[in-house]
Amino acid sequence: MIGYYILIGAILLVSWYVSNTLKKKFKKYSKIQLQNGMSGAEIARKMLEHHHIHDVKVISTPGQLTDHYHPTKKTVNLSESVYNQRNAAAAAVAAHEVGHAVQHAKAYSWLEMRSQLVPLVSVASQWSQWVIFGGLILMTMVSVGVGQTVLLAGIIMFGLGTLFSFITLPVEYDASNRALAWMKDHNIVNQEEYKMSEDSLKWAARTYVVAAIGSLATLLYFLSIYMGRD
Repeated sequence: MIGYYILIGAILLVSWYVSNTLKKKFKKYSKIQLQNGMSGAEIARKMLEHHHIHDVKVISTPGQLTDHYHPTKKTVNLSESVYNQRNAAAAAVAAHEVGHAVQHAKAYSWLEMRSQLVPLVSVASQWSQWVIFGGLILMTMVSVGVGQTVLLAGIIMFGLGTLFSFITLPVEYDASNRALAWMKDHNIVNQEEYKMSEDSLKWAARTYVVAAIGSLATLLYFLSIYMGRD
């Protein structure tokens, strides 16, 4: 158990470092205006038009780092700073979110797989830890056999969330690759701006990597409890 807490502590420390670095990178690159003067919203619309995607709207959403693509509503939601700003960080985020819209339009397999898991994961992530803790309590106070069954059910539910976090990785990296390639090929950014955009998206992707590793570590910990009790 001590080893698990040390591992989780290390993962939390890495997560803080990656998140803090990401914020610093975005703050730094947000101060450098794009040579072409285009806003994030304009870049997003231009990329959608280039890929002949005419049924997706680009809208502004409140908050910071709240940017996302909504496949059901078919909207590219850009935070206010990304929507209005004209810098390398805004360009990178806007193009990245459109990258998800392109994935959707082209039926990218990893995105489709992730979308199919969303209904299950939304329920499982909400209840998995409660079921796991319930199983542990039942094993101690009522019946080991019943408790093990409940615990295993909780572990399976938690495992769905872990699987989802790993399926998310190729989805995020592919969206970034599509964004960077398009910006470079269509001269949306110059060489210096491209490096800043690439750096921004790399650090953003690392937040997903850390989250996936943390979820896997927790899943293995719960499995070790189950196997130890079995």
